[in-house]
Amino acid sequence: MRSIWNGAISFGLVSIPIKLVNATENHSIHFRQIHLADGGRIRYRKVCELDEEEVQGGEIGKAYEDADGTMIPITDEDLAQLPLPTAKTIEIVAFVPADQIDPLQMDAAYYLSANGVPAAKPYTLLREALKRSNKVAVAKYALRGRERLGMLRVVDDVIAMHGLLWPDEIRAPEGVAPDGDVAVRDAELDLADALMDTLGEVDMDSLHDDYREAVEELIAAKASGETVRPAESGDTGGGKVIDLIAALENSVQAAKKSRGEAGDEGDGEMADVHPIKKTSGKSSASGKSSAQTTRKSSAAAKKSTSRSTPKSTGAKKSTSTTKKATAKKTTKTAAKKQTSSSGGSGAKKTASPRKRTSA
Repeated sequence: MRSIWNGAISFGLVSIPIKLVNATENHSIHFRQIHLADGGRIRYRKVCELDEEEVQGGEIGKAYEDADGTMIPITDEDLAQLPLPTAKTIEIVAFVPADQIDPLQMDAAYYLSANGVPAAKPYTLLREALKRSNKVAVAKYALRGRERLGMLRVVDDVIAMHGLLWPDEIRAPEGVAPDGDVAVRDAELDLADALMDTLGEVDMDSLHDDYREAVEELIAAKASGETVRPAESGDTGGGKVIDLIAALENSVQAAKKSRGEAGDEGDGEMADVHPIKKTSGKSSASGKSSAQTTRKSSAAAKKSTSRSTPKSTGAKKSTSTTKKATAKKTTKTAAKKQTSSSGGSGAKKTASPRKRTSA
């Protein structure tokens, strides 16, 4: 990568020669202005407003416009004479926790590369010190004619520097928040939490610019003479007053469907009904045979039950008959014994019980 600035990091009395390299690149698609009548390109020419003549780059200088419109010329020599300690130095002024840097201050990002073999040791020392301290370095440096504020941190095995806006360049957010007191219910917060949990995390490397890809496809189609179909515009519901609870619930369900997750059970809502997919012929046949086998088993069980019921009834009758016969034999035997021992009067007395027993 081509360096855009050469200098040194001032780390106390330690000086680390470095090269400054852009850490980001712009992939935006740029367009030219053309004349619609004939397709000719429109170009801008720098013209002096006094003599209305075109001026070349070497004839152009810089000036500061005063409040009354007066132009005050400023030359490069004037600027070079100003005391600027950070003209070729990234001067570290403090080490602070990363959360003390307001993300609103973040600007361009750069990689700092060790410039030469002697710079490798102090460069590595600063990198490892930043790693172990879990802090970032706040520094001042000069680039493109002005002094800037920067933050140094470690990315993999490289020291990166983020340009920072000066604190007085951050505007206060006055008049930006919604007017009046807006009450948010716990149920709405719970649904918002559920939506956040459902969406979960994302692999940042998987994100890409869909619009830029669509523009590239449009350009390729027009270049090949193909007919470009207008894209379908999705209704985002912008500017509409919506039911916040319903919108959150639908968002949670949509997020779960997109991630292949089932909806929560027992939430008191009707489940989505989906058509049953048709199975192959083999699986259908096996399903039919399984159902027929189940019906046959049920019928066989019923028949077996109905046959066993009369048998059990007959067994009950046989048991009661056996008991009666045994009782009669016992009574006759007892009567004979009483007759032999006590005579006819005893027989008459036992005759009466025998009748009651047989009854």
